[in-house]
Amino acid sequence: MTTATTGTTAVTGAVGTAHTRVEGLAKVTGAARYAGEIPFAELAHGWLVLSTVARGRIRSVEDAPVRAMPGVLTVLHHGNAPRVDGDYVGMLGKPDPTVAVFQHDRVPYLGWPVALVVAETSEQAREAAEALVVRYDEEPHDVAFFAGRPGTYTPGTPGTETAKGDLAAALAASAVVVDAEYTTPEEHHSSMEPHAAMARWDNGRLEVVDSNQGSTWVAGELAKLFSLDPESVRVRSEHVGGAFGSKGVRPHQVLAVMATTVLHRPVRVVLTRRQMFSLVGYRSPTAQRVRLGADADGRLRALDHQAQSLTSTVHEFVEPSAGVGRAMYDADAHHTVNRVVALDVPTPTWMRAPGEAPGSFALESALDELAEKCGLDPIALRTRNEPDRGPVSGLPFSSRNLLACFEEGARRFGWADRDPAPGLRRDGRWLVGTGTAAASFPTMVMPSTAAVTAEADGTFTVRISAADVGTGARTALTLIAADALEVAPDRIRVRIADSDFGPAMIAGGSMGTRSWGWAVTAAIGELREQLALGGDIPPQGITAHADTTEALGALPEKERHSFGAQFAEVAVDTTTGEIRVRRLLGIFAAGRIINPLTARSQFIGGMTWGLSMALHEEAIRDQASGGHVNADFAGYHFAAHADVPLIEADWVDDPDDDPLGIKGIGEIGIVGTAAAIANAVWHATGVRHRNLPIRPDRVLLAGGEPAGGRHA
Repeated sequence: MTTATTGTTAVTGAVGTAHTRVEGLAKVTGAARYAGEIPFAELAHGWLVLSTVARGRIRSVEDAPVRAMPGVLTVLHHGNAPRVDGDYVGMLGKPDPTVAVFQHDRVPYLGWPVALVVAETSEQAREAAEALVVRYDEEPHDVAFFAGRPGTYTPGTPGTETAKGDLAAALAASAVVVDAEYTTPEEHHSSMEPHAAMARWDNGRLEVVDSNQGSTWVAGELAKLFSLDPESVRVRSEHVGGAFGSKGVRPHQVLAVMATTVLHRPVRVVLTRRQMFSLVGYRSPTAQRVRLGADADGRLRALDHQAQSLTSTVHEFVEPSAGVGRAMYDADAHHTVNRVVALDVPTPTWMRAPGEAPGSFALESALDELAEKCGLDPIALRTRNEPDRGPVSGLPFSSRNLLACFEEGARRFGWADRDPAPGLRRDGRWLVGTGTAAASFPTMVMPSTAAVTAEADGTFTVRISAADVGTGARTALTLIAADALEVAPDRIRVRIADSDFGPAMIAGGSMGTRSWGWAVTAAIGELREQLALGGDIPPQGITAHADTTEALGALPEKERHSFGAQFAEVAVDTTTGEIRVRRLLGIFAAGRIINPLTARSQFIGGMTWGLSMALHEEAIRDQASGGHVNADFAGYHFAAHADVPLIEADWVDDPDDDPLGIKGIGEIGIVGTAAAIANAVWHATGVRHRNLPIRPDRVLLAGGEPAGGRHA
């Protein structure tokens, strides 16, 4: 056993000590193969053809000339593709109709799949796809998103709107009121590894080798779509080069299955970067209004957060931006609502820290504005409004150590030396400012199954349909298993991402490690009981299984969240409008930290994304064509290495009441970061920026010199 210290807590065993990734060597040497590069005999290649109109019908697909081109094997489209059943309820509800591809001639947005060309090589498939002529009957389209636009409605799904108290009366009785509107743009996942899937039939079973966030999830959806016995579908996804919410069930997997069914040979479909901008989801733009009413001493009387996002005309998806305040701040009157408008655009989807990322920008910026009006330090204002129970639910918190995060962060950041007045600090031509914001993200857990085998050679094999999307899940599960078995980590072999291992939670919602670790620990408990009976281990080993469904049902109902405090220092060039982030510090209360090495990477990665959100990311949609003008890495800007300063991330002790004490760290790093940066820009310049990203042109238009009370 090893012993190490993290924070103030002595940690014994594997959990809590820094371990490099168990698959790290394979990745850095190129031995780890991703879905788009695994060889298969007689592999054919599919290339997608997307619509060039934003709304209308397909009049004709003129595929005869293309079928005659070298290497072309088939051209699939709505006139000849296999039929699928898109009318089902899957793991996450009704599917986006996009996955029921080639089932009709309707075109609901630009970039809708209209054909798949399959050829012997990828180059032949691409050449033929670019030569394919598709004719349309075009119809007028509408892609314009703006606050309060006609057609905006409140969805009927549970949790869309919450309310308590008399909002109008509380606002009227408030000594200080903030009433401001904030916007965030359309943002894209931009995972480095493109979406890729290979499908083939193997002895009557459908096998799919894919890049996804949950193998059993994808297998179940494909079984329903193609009306197959679930046992006849196997999906594997060993290595994933980024996902962030986008790698679920998408058209490329469905089309690979269609093509292999037609051709009776393996077919791989890989999306291009430009195709990913229309086919794999994105974060909807938001328009948010926040109204805060407070007494002169800063105690909140009213909190009203109204958020508007867009969805497609074919499938409703709501970015739940207004939800972030439901667990953060109490008020006598508390109202939150998410509204949506349907446009001729692709369907948005979950994207890292869905709701909390854009919602925290608006709410935490508004809190900073309230602190200014009340003449209070921003941390003091948040401390004054710290709830002891869920502000909306009334439930107790499993643990809530937000104030400890602020206390530790303020000490390390040097917050006490900050002059609260804006526009006073200069460094040559740069105006310098600091800002802070709070962070939270729900802690959830879902049922999972796992199997653990004691091998005859003294090692142990863990099998679970987890997904490692770059987060270090394999390593975390190795450490959890090692501690539960009281053996060294090098005696553990973790096998993941195979639907044959049984159902398990997807990698999403910051609940993967918590869900999987619980199942693995439960299976090990069963195994240890079997091993306690004594006797030799047979050549096939001794295996124990676990299913956590019943145990999770016994969890007491509480408010369960990770929390954090974000701090930023920025410098603003008064001549060019350039903003440079000089320092970021995040202190988090995120339960038991399994692997400090990869955990810190997760926090820093999220904070980097928050920096990117604050200053760079913005997908621009052309009103005339209905499509993007920057659907590539040249035009869609995000933070590069030169944009990222010294980023520090750490955590405070945060014991929780579940068996493992794990919360979740995958998303909380991004929450609040953009607000902290925006608040720092105000402190530097005296100008409030309520619209992201804070581009240099916006800084110049607003005026770089101090002008208290101005906003942009």
